[in-house]
Amino acid sequence: MAGPNTTVPLLDVNRDNKPHRDEFVEALAAVVDSGRFLFGPDVAELENEIAQYSQVEHAVGCASGSDALLLSLMALDIKAGDEVIVPSFTFFASVSCITRLGATPVFVDICPDTFNLDPQCVAEAITKNTKAIIPVHLFGQCAQIDRICQIANEHDIPVVEDAAQAIGAAYHSRPAGSWGLVGCFSFYPTKNLGAMGDAGMLTSGDAVMADRLRLLAGHGMRPRYYHQAVGINSRIDTFQAAVLRVKLRHLGDAITSRSKIASGYMELLTDRGLVGPDQIVLPTVDPHAFHVWNQFGIRVGGGRRDALRAYLAERGVGSEIYYPVPMHKQQCFEYLNVDGSTLPETERASAEILNLPIFPSLTEAEQQQVVDCIGGYYQAGAKAAA
Repeated sequence: MAGPNTTVPLLDVNRDNKPHRDEFVEALAAVVDSGRFLFGPDVAELENEIAQYSQVEHAVGCASGSDALLLSLMALDIKAGDEVIVPSFTFFASVSCITRLGATPVFVDICPDTFNLDPQCVAEAITKNTKAIIPVHLFGQCAQIDRICQIANEHDIPVVEDAAQAIGAAYHSRPAGSWGLVGCFSFYPTKNLGAMGDAGMLTSGDAVMADRLRLLAGHGMRPRYYHQAVGINSRIDTFQAAVLRVKLRHLGDAITSRSKIASGYMELLTDRGLVGPDQIVLPTVDPHAFHVWNQFGIRVGGGRRDALRAYLAERGVGSEIYYPVPMHKQQCFEYLNVDGSTLPETERASAEILNLPIFPSLTEAEQQQVVDCIGGYYQAGAKAAA
C-alpha cells in the first residue's frame, strides 16, 4: 500500500516504458546498424500502420502535432483574410497554425459536459470567409464530429481534426482522424502513443491532399532540388518511428488500462460522496464516443480548484490544469479583441477543470491516495465551516 507520504506523479513515462525496454533497444539498435536515420523503412511502415489503425488510405509523417496542424492549413492554402473556426479551450498549437499563415481564428464555445466544440456554435460562426474548421478531440474524447462534418459539408468547408490527444478514440465506431479531410496526431512523449522525442502524423482519405501534405513537409521539393511550393522541413526520424512502432503494438493495452483507471476514479469519488455541483463534477462520456482518456479532467466547483490543487501538491499528489488561460485571453492574441462573454463555457472550464494523474501503470493504491487526498480537502473544509 502507498504510505501517507508517497508521491503520486501526474504521469510516469519511465514506468510505462520499462516493460518494453528490450523491444525499444532492439528496434533502436536495428536503426543504428542500418545507418538510415531519416527516411528509414520504419518510417514508411509506421505510416502504413497508423493509416490502417485509423482506417484511412493515407498517413504522412511529420515532426510534431503542431507541424501537422500547420501543414494541413498550408495545404488548404489558408491565408490573410481567411477565417478558421477553432475552440479557445485548447492547446496553443490549435490556434497558432492559423495566425502563422495570417488568417484569423474565430473562437467558438464548447459543450459544458465534454469540453469539446459545440456544433451549434460552429454553425452560427460560419461566414463567407470561413475556410476551415478545426474541432479538437480534447482529453481523448472525440467532439461531435458527425454533426460538425455535416455542418461543414453543407457549406463546403474542409474539416481538419485536431486529434493530438485522441489516437485510438472513435465516434460512432469510426476512428478519430478519419472523419475530416485531414487528421492531425501528436506523438509527444506524454500522449497515449508517445515517442521518445517529438513526432507527428497526418491522416487523410484523399490521395491528392495526402500527396500535397507530403510535398509541403519536404520543403515543397520534388524531384530533389526542384521546389514546386514553399514547404517546411518536417519529418519523423527513423529512431522515433522505430519506437512508435513498438508502442503501437501495446496501445490497445494502454488504452484498456487508462479506461480502467478512469472507471476507478468515477467509482471511488462517487463512493466517497465527493461528487456534486459544489464539489466535483466527473467527466462526461458521450454515449457515441470511445474515450481513450489521455487526461482525466474533473470540474471543481465553488471557486476551489486552485486551492484543491495546492492541497494535493502539499501532500505529494500531482495534478495539472489544462488549460488555465483560454486562447482568446492569451497575450499574443489580444489583438483579436475577442469578447469573452461570447465564450462563457470556455471561461468556466478554464476556471474549474483540474486534471488528475492517469497513466497505464498508475496503481490502485496510488489512485486511492489521490481520492483520499481529495476527500481530505473537503473534510477539512467542512470542519472549518462548522
